[in-house]
Amino acid sequence: MIRWWISALQLTELFVSTLVHLLYGFYIFSSAVAGDLSQALNELVFKPNTNAVVKEEEAGGTSAPAATTTNADDLPPIVLVHGIFGFGKGRLGGLSYFAGAEKKDERVLVPDLGSLTSIYDRARELFYYLKGGQVDYGEEHSKAYGHSQFGRVYEQGHYPEWDEDHPIHFVGHSAGAQVVRVLQQMLADKAFKGYENTSEDWVLSITSLSGAFNGTTRTYLDGMHPEDGRTMKPISLLQFCRLGVLIYDWLDIPWLKDYYNFGFDHFNMSWKKMGVWGLIDCLLGNAGPFASGDWILPDLTIQGSMRLNSHLQTFPNTYYFSYATKRTRTIMGYTVPSSIFGIHPMLFIRVLQMSQWRHPPDVPAPYKGYRDEDWQDNDGALNTISMTHPRLPIEHPCKMVVNDSDCRHLQPGIWYYKIVEGDHILFIVNRERAGVQFDLIYDSIFERCRKHVFRRVPTVPNEIQQ
Repeated sequence: MIRWWISALQLTELFVSTLVHLLYGFYIFSSAVAGDLSQALNELVFKPNTNAVVKEEEAGGTSAPAATTTNADDLPPIVLVHGIFGFGKGRLGGLSYFAGAEKKDERVLVPDLGSLTSIYDRARELFYYLKGGQVDYGEEHSKAYGHSQFGRVYEQGHYPEWDEDHPIHFVGHSAGAQVVRVLQQMLADKAFKGYENTSEDWVLSITSLSGAFNGTTRTYLDGMHPEDGRTMKPISLLQFCRLGVLIYDWLDIPWLKDYYNFGFDHFNMSWKKMGVWGLIDCLLGNAGPFASGDWILPDLTIQGSMRLNSHLQTFPNTYYFSYATKRTRTIMGYTVPSSIFGIHPMLFIRVLQMSQWRHPPDVPAPYKGYRDEDWQDNDGALNTISMTHPRLPIEHPCKMVVNDSDCRHLQPGIWYYKIVEGDHILFIVNRERAGVQFDLIYDSIFERCRKHVFRRVPTVPNEIQQ
């Protein structure tokens, strides 16, 4: 008799594999990423490690940088913060979210934060990842959103000496850039119990890669209500995402959670803690992060970003730089994808959808002066206007940069930004898709961190564009 069933383990593995790829692809374009993941994993398994050879060649070259003699322990860390559906070091079988960019510098940290948790929760997690100790989400916040006050324990912080005399460079991709801004504000507000000496000057610089500063119209296409930017439409891709994540967390299979974790452990949604009825309650939308709104998507709407930005400052002693990506162009007054063959088909559809999205005429605009045409340029996930610098509800000091040579004398307290032709995942997952541009961008970032970005009075003042 032919067996019609397969083992529970095989079913679970199939479910999880499908879920992770679909959900990851849902916001970061699965078709493009799936190919990149397969290629990267292939190279990881079947190709020898060539790092030692490269280093040996560099060491023997005549133009080896002086930094090779620098003690890495003396350098301020550069912390790479991932975006939505992202992951840190050690997840997804050791795959690098930043496509190996962390190997470009001797002192780089890649934290693993909640991939779908709110920007507030991720900022709290990032602090304890660096300083050490048990993550404390705050009593008031935890009660308001219905989760445990305490989370993961870091027995040893990754940079426990972190303070004003030992500041840090941060590089954030997508929502990761906003996470760092929230963290800096928390430091300024002395928001961590037991750490009364924190200040905004613990952050030396913030570099944003396609940063989600002012929200994105993509959230409305995927299922957030444009009326409030908080709730989900009953039938949408986000609802599929919600159901998959709830089931994944409820199953609570340790080795799978070690492989990939959405970050909702502090909501205690495992079958051991809530049982079947608890799962049903969450699926019905009566409990859990999606019911309380304490997850990432409400923070990425225009309204949600404005709520966050209303409390966030640009500080006078911190250096700020952002790369805003764009995959559109204007033809005869219409904004369309800038290429057909240069964009993956799934990405092409998303770029086209965002360029054609219009705010519903019967719904109040998210802010006074809103115009659809301002939000048409995009990279498939975020609108270009959102990525340059914080501008809603109040525009922060900024200066557009055309060439990196224009910012040899950076001024703190100003958002320098550069617009780059590329999609939202150009500088993550697989560097081969970005080509030489990948290395040029990261080389510029690390060079600024190591050679140009220090707390000093610039020799040449820069003109500020407001």
